[in-house]
Amino acid sequence: MIALSLIAATGGGAGAVASQGSSAITGLWSTGSQGGRVELYRCGAAVCGKVDDAAPLRANSDQRDVKNPDASLRNRRLMGLVVLQGFKGGPREWKGGPLYDPETGDGAATGTLTLRPDGKLEVKGCKAKIFCRTKVWTRAR
Repeated sequence: MIALSLIAATGGGAGAVASQGSSAITGLWSTGSQGGRVELYRCGAAVCGKVDDAAPLRANSDQRDVKNPDASLRNRRLMGLVVLQGFKGGPREWKGGPLYDPETGDGAATGTLTLRPDGKLEVKGCKAKIFCRTKVWTRAR
């Protein structure tokens, strides 16, 4: 998922992060795939995420969601596309969904965001609660 495979300003140590609640995960995260970056932000009482950057988008910022299985959504721009929605919880774990990966057109109904003691973020997406994939993101600098 872009949220998983493409897919904050640098903060203090893990103790400082834990005390920040939902704001502990808001900001920019490097996904480790194709220079990808996702912005996590507050959306009402939850946390959502949108595509902020990736190497292919730097080459062509007008790329569209052409791999979406829903033909009616294939004309959406990838830049700014919401790929994580409705995550609630904290201070270390947030649950929500859905998650979406425009790189593959794959989606997951549910997911978990876990802030590790080393400050990295584990992003896990699951289909039917048994088919899961996890990626580790780092804070963008």
